[in-house]
Amino acid sequence: MASTPSEITSHTPKLFEEFFESGLEESNSPFLTPSSRRWSINLNLKASIFAAVLLALAFLFSWIPTFLPYSHALLVFVYFFAGIPSLIESIEDLLDFQINIDVLMTLAAFGSVIIGSPMEGALLLVLFSLSAAMEEAVTASAKKTISHLHKLSPTRACVITSTGHTIDRAIKEISKGTKILIKAGELVPLDGVVIKGTSSVNLVHLTGENMPITKTVNDEVPAGSQNLEGTLELKVIRTSSDSTLARIIKLVTKAQDAKPKLQRWFDRLSRAYALTIILAAAFFAAILALIFHLPFFGVGGALYRSLAFLIAASPCALIIAIPIAYLSAISSCANQGVLLKGGIILDALASCQSIAFDKTGTLTTGELKCLGFESLESIDDDHIQWMLKVALSMEQNAIHPIAHAIINYTKNLGLSPQPLDEIIVIPGYGLQAALKEKERTVTAYLANLEFIKEKIPEHQVTKLIEKIHSFQLQGELIALLLIESSLLIFRFQDDLRSNVQSTLDKLKKNGYRLLMLSGDHELSAKKIAQDTGITEYYSQLKPEDKLSIISDLSKNENLAMIGDGINDAPALARATVGISMGKVGSGAAMDAADVVLLHDNIEKLDWLMGKAKATQKIVKQNLIFATMAIFTASIPALLGFVPLWIAVLIHEGGTILVGLNGLRLIKR
Repeated sequence: MASTPSEITSHTPKLFEEFFESGLEESNSPFLTPSSRRWSINLNLKASIFAAVLLALAFLFSWIPTFLPYSHALLVFVYFFAGIPSLIESIEDLLDFQINIDVLMTLAAFGSVIIGSPMEGALLLVLFSLSAAMEEAVTASAKKTISHLHKLSPTRACVITSTGHTIDRAIKEISKGTKILIKAGELVPLDGVVIKGTSSVNLVHLTGENMPITKTVNDEVPAGSQNLEGTLELKVIRTSSDSTLARIIKLVTKAQDAKPKLQRWFDRLSRAYALTIILAAAFFAAILALIFHLPFFGVGGALYRSLAFLIAASPCALIIAIPIAYLSAISSCANQGVLLKGGIILDALASCQSIAFDKTGTLTTGELKCLGFESLESIDDDHIQWMLKVALSMEQNAIHPIAHAIINYTKNLGLSPQPLDEIIVIPGYGLQAALKEKERTVTAYLANLEFIKEKIPEHQVTKLIEKIHSFQLQGELIALLLIESSLLIFRFQDDLRSNVQSTLDKLKKNGYRLLMLSGDHELSAKKIAQDTGITEYYSQLKPEDKLSIISDLSKNENLAMIGDGINDAPALARATVGISMGKVGSGAAMDAADVVLLHDNIEKLDWLMGKAKATQKIVKQNLIFATMAIFTASIPALLGFVPLWIAVLIHEGGTILVGLNGLRLIKR
């Protein structure tokens, strides 16, 4: 059996240079075998958890005198698994003349061994490594965005040579002006203009609208669209580096770079904090020995107190104060089918005042539903039933969204297919069939208005256009079935999601500004806006238009954007918070988004916003508790008012307090 392109892509190792340039995590390395690749996924997190288990055993054994040697042995392994990676990174940072929290934590942990408190040092290392590993695991998915976008376009194209023959070539080798052949069912590999042929193409991956569009000579066809019916010959107008998909990749990258750099701010703060504490500890050791004439070594000496201060002032509670709250909230969200790509997203959500919704696939189901049909003139019921059976037969092998809607509609009526003698695809227009009726052959057409109006009298054309316009004013789509002089007008609509209205009402009640962005035409967008009560909406938008609107809005206020298609990916990345639908959402949208609604459960949006605000309150409380624990433990330890074990008890008590406080978010 031949492998599909997706199978080949997923099983073919990346070229070494592609991997090194991709920025992907180590588990994607071409140097790894499949079995070792599985082990390498989230390796740091696995090592941290293992070290935590060893630490728990070491602590238990320390209370049993006969098991004390085993406790010490286990601590050695804890320092190896949790400490050696931190030690190596700290040495690298010092060689680069960087002093940060990594250096401070490592110095405090290994320094605790010098003053006879290896258990406290091991705990610091485990907590620190767990926090870093979890952050690394959560943020690793962000690296997949660009590689996923690349996979949406074929890597090869069928080139038409000057002699009329076809040859398979890589799209990177194809220049502007080259003629390429696109067969029915294939994805368009490069942007081009039709020079021969007519067909319908589906742009759902690019526009988010699941509606075929007719393309004929001189029409432009973007890369990434799917050719549904006939064969097209295109003249390439943009190379692979400048195609529609390539431009979307650039838009996503630009949008991601435009996001606030809160993490950089935290890194700068942590470096300043770490350097201050280390210098302060060294200063106190010298001052206590030289000015206050304390012995430098020994219990209660200058080195003892300064190291005690260093350990007590280490941001153990601070380090877990924020992650424990976020991870608890993330766990709670996951139980509700909401995936958050990092705890910082909750803070961003809490700051949002406006929410922008994509229309198709977000507010609506994204699937066309046949509302019924109407006829221009009176037709008896038996003949209508027969015509519906013919429509079912004509559409049962088609892949149009309209075809699926007609099939579902006729089957719900309990109808069975009508035998056909012949069926012909009319690329870009519809279907033509020949069948027997009362021992004579008749022709049936199931097509769009442009094709059907050439087959009916002029007086019917005017009447038909008026009726179709009235349907379009209601946001409906149409398809026409003509058999001899009998004409049926099928009406289609993309329905709202079942719980979306109550969700929007709750958001309005809570003071959020709601907007709708759509690539669909004005009448359809207006109809959905009226149905949902959204007064501010935009229609007929391209991906760059959505990005421009979101960028402009984001200049004045924090804004969340909810979408599902690849066309939404740039806007999702640029918004303060991007939210993607999980089931119907494209991979690019989910990669670019900060939040993924795994079950398309948009009804959880109001709950999510409330969870974000609750998390922000818990985080503020934890920061206060952690700061108090540091000052309460470090200053008395430095002055010698309390022994080391009490200082450690206060410090670790603060850690436990912020941990328990953060865990409250799991049940909220």
